[in-house]
Amino acid sequence: MSSKHSFVYLPHFKRDYKKLSLEVKEKVQKAILRMGEDLKYPGLRVKKIKGTDSIWEARASQSVRLTFNLQGNTIILRTVGEHDILKRP
Repeated sequence: MSSKHSFVYLPHFKRDYKKLSLEVKEKVQKAILRMGEDLKYPGLRVKKIKGTDSIWEARASQSVRLTFNLQGNTIILRTVGEHDILKRP
């Protein structure tokens, strides 16, 4: 199965990711794989963050979010963590 999107991991995303528990990291990896295949996958609940021009959010779990930008077929991962990250997307 090949991905429709490529990924860029910003330094802030990498730093946030390192702080996550193993269980949450697994959920994040699963969400990233799904994002690569289909951003419209219902479980991801992808939507634009209100008050921003080009920042999107996706769910890795009920409480964990990823924020990202889209440039063509490239997903630029910005932050990851609890729902509070949406205050600083």
